[in-house]
Amino acid sequence: MLIATVALIFFGFGCTPQPTDKKTMSFEKVSFETADGVTIVGDHYAGPADGPAALLLHMMPATKESWREFASALVDRGFGSVLAIDLRGHGESIRQGSEQLDYHDFSDEMHQSKIADVEAAVEWLKQRGADTERLAVVGASIGANLAIAYGAGHPEVPAVVALSPGLDYHGVTTLDKMPDYTGREIFLAASEEDRVSFEADRELASAAPSATLKELSDAGHGTTMFERVDGFMEEILTWLAERVN
Repeated sequence: MLIATVALIFFGFGCTPQPTDKKTMSFEKVSFETADGVTIVGDHYAGPADGPAALLLHMMPATKESWREFASALVDRGFGSVLAIDLRGHGESIRQGSEQLDYHDFSDEMHQSKIADVEAAVEWLKQRGADTERLAVVGASIGANLAIAYGAGHPEVPAVVALSPGLDYHGVTTLDKMPDYTGREIFLAASEEDRVSFEADRELASAAPSATLKELSDAGHGTTMFERVDGFMEEILTWLAERVN
């Protein structure tokens, strides 16, 4: 049954992050083209053939490599197809035809066009047998905003995780998407000292009463929270597995 009210979990001051197991597994480098001609490069991690799928969207200025430990943990949890991509202008996704892309030079419009990268990545997963009714979309920072935006337009997607989202990152907005999460599952997380994301999370959760809200302290931004807070990655893994399996 869907959560009737926002779930608030506060990780208090003085929590000392414990060492994490940096286990990663082998992956295949893949590439595909977006509708507007950008070549997207990703790392694909394969698990059980009948497992669910996940798409991982990095923060700036990170790349797909920032997800390696988490992607490996998803496969360990039974996910069958996990794809971490470099968003346009980042990492190895720097070609649009003959043009070279660099996110440092992007206008807000170019950042907003990253949603085409997400759409192309989901299509790539679907072509390899992924079922969008068993798909998790996980993002950090601007990747979190993109995850929220994609999930809002695709109600069949059962699980969206947004690590350190904002209300507006380079024109990729989120609050206007929250009505589409009425009665749906979404996991929002941010750390108290990261004020922009922390305050955005509270506003987003207020607009989506079925959201789960995780409030941390001294945990940093985006995927850095996995490194600084013992047990946080495991909590996300459990939440996802319960919703896509």
